[in-house]
Amino acid sequence: MSQLPKRSEIAKEHQWKIEDIYQTQQQWEDEYKQINALADKMSKMAGTLNSAKQISDCFTLEDETSQLIERLYVYAKMKLDEDMKNTEFQALTDKAEKLAVQVSEKTSFITPEILSLPTETLKSFIDDPSLDKSYKKTLEEMLRQKDHVLSEKEEALLAKVGNIAGASGNTYRMLNNADLKFPVVENEKGEEIELTHGRYIEFLESKDREVRKNAFDAMYDTYAKYKNTFASTLSSTVTKNIFYSKTRNYPSTLEMSLFGDNISKEVYTNLIDTIHEHLPLMYRYLELRRKMLNVDELHMYDLFAPIVDESNEVITYEQAKDIVLESLEPLGERYVEVVKDSYNSGWIDVYESEGKRSGAYSWGPYGTHPYILLNHKDNLNSMFTLTHEMGHAMHSYLSDSNLPYREAQYTIFNAEVASTLNEALLMQHLLDNTTDKNKKLILLAYFADQFRTTVFRQTMFAEFEKIIHEKVEQGEALTSESISKIYYDLNKVYFGEDIVVDQKIEMEWARVPHFYNSFYVYQYATGFSAANSFAKQIKDEGKPAVERYLQFLKSGGSDYSINILQKAGVDMTTPKPISEAMSVFEDIINQMEKLLEN
Repeated sequence: MSQLPKRSEIAKEHQWKIEDIYQTQQQWEDEYKQINALADKMSKMAGTLNSAKQISDCFTLEDETSQLIERLYVYAKMKLDEDMKNTEFQALTDKAEKLAVQVSEKTSFITPEILSLPTETLKSFIDDPSLDKSYKKTLEEMLRQKDHVLSEKEEALLAKVGNIAGASGNTYRMLNNADLKFPVVENEKGEEIELTHGRYIEFLESKDREVRKNAFDAMYDTYAKYKNTFASTLSSTVTKNIFYSKTRNYPSTLEMSLFGDNISKEVYTNLIDTIHEHLPLMYRYLELRRKMLNVDELHMYDLFAPIVDESNEVITYEQAKDIVLESLEPLGERYVEVVKDSYNSGWIDVYESEGKRSGAYSWGPYGTHPYILLNHKDNLNSMFTLTHEMGHAMHSYLSDSNLPYREAQYTIFNAEVASTLNEALLMQHLLDNTTDKNKKLILLAYFADQFRTTVFRQTMFAEFEKIIHEKVEQGEALTSESISKIYYDLNKVYFGEDIVVDQKIEMEWARVPHFYNSFYVYQYATGFSAANSFAKQIKDEGKPAVERYLQFLKSGGSDYSINILQKAGVDMTTPKPISEAMSVFEDIINQMEKLLEN
């Protein structure tokens, strides 16, 4: 039986350098002690926030405290992600979370006190030279959100329930990553391999259909055993969201989630409506995939199966790094230099190991370099994951390098643009550098699957979130049966009548951690569309488009996401970018069909 390596068995050059945040744990403890003192200092400012200078000084202190808390939490959580079973870092993460709540309680007076001032007074502070210019947007935002901010006493009470509010998500993460155990599955060679989150897609990419089916069954049979627990954690998260939306006087949880970045509900609903209009393209691609697999019926466990022999081509991590570097050359010499340096500077944690968090992400506190967590496999998908996360990392690097702390924090809405632009450049590079019919088919199929998983599937997730929140808002209860039915019915809509939507897919919702960061996933689809628009501009215009794009990365969170994109040449307030992305998808299908005819 193949077992995952222990972390101690992973080469140091393939581990991130957490010590770049703290050289020793004692440094962590020392900064921990500083934070309450800073929070106490801020709490003494209560009742004095009546001038631009006082507000600016308070925000400066708030930023200093926030940066320290961020550093503490990121360090503890990333150490925990190295091994989710490590109780020492479970405790340290919990300690950092509790500290954040305590600080939030002590500083909850700030927003209500500022908003108690007359509107005209606040407007005059915005242009007052004694207010640091990086805080201008903060005051503008406070004015915009005034109707949703409670009294000082009520805000303090909400701050006290911070730990309770995150309990369902924490329970889910521990169950899903640390406690849930999957059975072994036989691979093509008859070897018994332990099924893990990281290996699941690898099994689904097997050429052996029986292996794919067995892995699919093993995955969802396991989740089904805990369906009531997973339904409880998800239902609790929805209930929490509704509590906050009602308490803060929002019409719905969806509108509450979008309000923070000044995004209209129509951006969300336009995405769903536009994708529904283009579902025939999805059905057409799935029928093409069925023919290429030469099967009578296409099942859910066939969606990742290779449709040409070479799709199991080995691409080592070293090869992936070089290819990614070449693909990013259109973004300029400096961009490429930073990426190259990141490979050797402890940014990346590369391989899966026992207890390590599944999936991939880019993260890191302001003031240090970004970090990337991977669970790398030697295949095409992992190479795209590398460039995807590097896009996030470079977005952080450029925004942090060019902006003060508060303005550097870019939004989730724009985050997926940077990652997906890198993927688009990699795809174009690969297509431009092959004349081999099979390799071109592999790439086109991969690109088509990106549309399937990043646009169609994430939109389905977004619609699922919208439905389950609306159900509870209307007074209905969420049970494992009702959640599974909603999810299964959506699969029928998005995948169509010509594919076998296997009943066990109804439990897939339990596998999706993003549902605990509610109304997040739609941004993958909008980001994918915006990124492909940028990629087209870069290809057509060259340097002027590159400069606009790099300025987008450097803009961080200095303006609303929609505005930053508009300045760079992409308007997400209309369905146009989604429709343009669908035209690219249609072109991919056309190219595949043409290649198969020859």
